[in-house]
Amino acid sequence: MKVDKELIRHVAGLARLKLTEKEIEKFLPQLKEALEYFSKLNEVKTGNAKPSFQPVEIKNVLREDKEEKCLTQNEALSLTEHKKDGYFKGPKVV
Repeated sequence: MKVDKELIRHVAGLARLKLTEKEIEKFLPQLKEALEYFSKLNEVKTGNAKPSFQPVEIKNVLREDKEEKCLTQNEALSLTEHKKDGYFKGPKVV
């Protein structure tokens, strides 16, 4: 792939970036280097590799759901001033 100032301007335009000539000069070698690294991926032999839609194993990381003692309604409301009729009282919403 030919990487030149016009390509930088095109990509910047797609990203809605307004680059100065100085910035274009700065990004030109950086973009070339990045694209060279990506082109090396084409050299990797992947003929025997199976497609992977999930590269990281998915497993349940949550703890087992065990029934435990919980707070009573009075215990839950004991540390708040904002309560009414056995419930937490929140701000009025209109």
